[in-house]
Amino acid sequence: MAKILYIEASPRKDRSFSIAAAKVFLEEYKANHPTDSIETLDLWTKALPSFDGYILQSKYAIFHGLEHTPEQKNAWSEVEEIIAHFISFDKYVFSFPMWNFAIPYRLKHYIDIFVQPTYTFSYTPQEGYKGLVVGKKACLICSRGGNYPEGTEFQKYDFQLPYVKLILGFIGITDIQQIIVEGTLFEKREALLEKAMIEAKNAAATF
Repeated sequence: MAKILYIEASPRKDRSFSIAAAKVFLEEYKANHPTDSIETLDLWTKALPSFDGYILQSKYAIFHGLEHTPEQKNAWSEVEEIIAHFISFDKYVFSFPMWNFAIPYRLKHYIDIFVQPTYTFSYTPQEGYKGLVVGKKACLICSRGGNYPEGTEFQKYDFQLPYVKLILGFIGITDIQQIIVEGTLFEKREALLEKAMIEAKNAAATF
């Protein structure tokens, strides 16, 4: 039985294209894998620790090979809890919109917590950077108001999907599927959703 973590990063909920596509994806996945479990992580209701003070000191202590002080250890335990929760899953489904050509700040905050040295990646002069979250897969379901097709001048503005794929690959997750809902500011909602639902069902069948 596989464990799936669904990470929801849009605050628009019922008006969100990425969430609508994700719901269809997860329903289809559950129909095909009834014994698998799915947990939802809504980043707009999840309390995430601020990355400053003792938590920031703790991160740099790890970089420099230093022991944590009692205050740092206590603060860092919040980060360790989130990391442990993240890496306990087998598959990940992210739904997120494009904000200012990139991702919502809540998703970036979450990424900044679980991407940590010795936990999700390592570094040595001999090997360089090495992802430690291996043998897992992810599906990225993203929406964007404009269109940023590959090979066009508009592709250079897309820091949404490439960034998340880079981060996941950096920590070792390279088996990645993607569903893109584009042109939400210009196309009819019904037509876009219909296309997204078909793609979501097809993607879920092979996830």
